[in-house]
Amino acid sequence: MDEGEADVDSDVSTDGDDTVRCWLAERTYTDRGLVDMVYATPDGSRVRRKQVATTVMRQRGSGTSAAVEVARADLESVDDEATRERYAAEVARVREQHAPDDEI
Repeated sequence: MDEGEADVDSDVSTDGDDTVRCWLAERTYTDRGLVDMVYATPDGSRVRRKQVATTVMRQRGSGTSAAVEVARADLESVDDEATRERYAAEVARVREQHAPDDEI
């Protein structure tokens, strides 16, 4: 197991469903009324991208949570080292300042 896998496994759900807790690493508002969110593993090596219309968020009364549980199979690899480092740094900041269920 390499160092990155150890970080990912530290946030694996304990209820046996093979999910990983991912933290908000990037949020971008588009000019088309969409919010692009990137949730990353603590080491920044894997991500789940999510795009939601701001009108849908308002209608549902839903915000952006600090962390989400993601099925391991739904994670994408991050190939660029600089991006991985940026995501890891942002995840560390978010984890330090927020509980997983916090809206941010």
